[in-house]
Amino acid sequence: MADSANDPAANGSSVETLKGNAQAAYNQIASGPVAQNVKDQHAKTSAEFSNLANSRQTPSQPAATGQPLTHYHSFFSELLSWNNPRASAIAYATVVSLIFVARYLDVVRYAFKLTWMTLGITVLAEGAGKAILGNGLATQLRPRKYYTVPRETLDSLIGDVHELINFFVIESQRILFAENVAASAVAAIGAFLSYYLVKIVPYWGLALIATTLLFFVPLIYTTNQELVDHYIKQASDVVNSQTEQLRQVASRQTAQATEITKQYMGDYTAKAQQMLRGRSASPETTSKSAPQTSLKDSDFPQAPKEDLKSTEEHSEEEPLISA
Repeated sequence: MADSANDPAANGSSVETLKGNAQAAYNQIASGPVAQNVKDQHAKTSAEFSNLANSRQTPSQPAATGQPLTHYHSFFSELLSWNNPRASAIAYATVVSLIFVARYLDVVRYAFKLTWMTLGITVLAEGAGKAILGNGLATQLRPRKYYTVPRETLDSLIGDVHELINFFVIESQRILFAENVAASAVAAIGAFLSYYLVKIVPYWGLALIATTLLFFVPLIYTTNQELVDHYIKQASDVVNSQTEQLRQVASRQTAQATEITKQYMGDYTAKAQQMLRGRSASPETTSKSAPQTSLKDSDFPQAPKEDLKSTEEHSEEEPLISA
């Protein structure tokens, strides 16, 4: 037994056997159902992320002003529609994780800590290497050429940031000017609720609630579309019927008010005409016109041209005729 333990051939064969058994176990695990399921899920997730990246196309439907929308409109629409459920779930988990990280971790402080520790290690390694080996260790790790950002990458990044900023600017204006009444109403209700919730809920809580609603409301609508559409149609019918009743009542009231106004206007007009006629028929304001006749000046005797005294003297000189 001691000979077999000291025999190199036996030890080599046992090592080879151990390696073979480990390789067989690895192959069995790698080709097993669990590993195959993991590979399938990884492939599906990669395909969904590729579909999500390819959805960044400028929509064919422009805004109400005729301006073209950004490719982020298509991207976020595809992300929130859950057409790629794995990508949407990972995006939601990432956003929620960032919210909790910002809430419970002092990111800035840890960034400063990581910075001084990294710089301290490099400085100590460089100093110790030059003191002991005559050549700094950081120098040995230094790349031959420092990394630089290619211009094409920077231009692409700036273009994406520009498109993202325009996405928020355009959407805020579309909501403000009620291009989509339903979206503007939802935004108004959300702002109204946030105004009161901010008194009792911290900002990170509001961000978590908003993110959850933003991701899961479209999912609930998609999975229960027929039921939701049915209730929406019922609510729309009720609102339309009530609106029609209000419109009819308003039209009747308007017609009645118009008739009453016409009656009052007619009465006031008649009274005003009577007052004007009464003033025109009064003797103070009535001018008498001269009567028209067919007589001429020749029809009347001529007026005497001699004085009245001479006429009397002439009559005294005439003898009286006795009876």
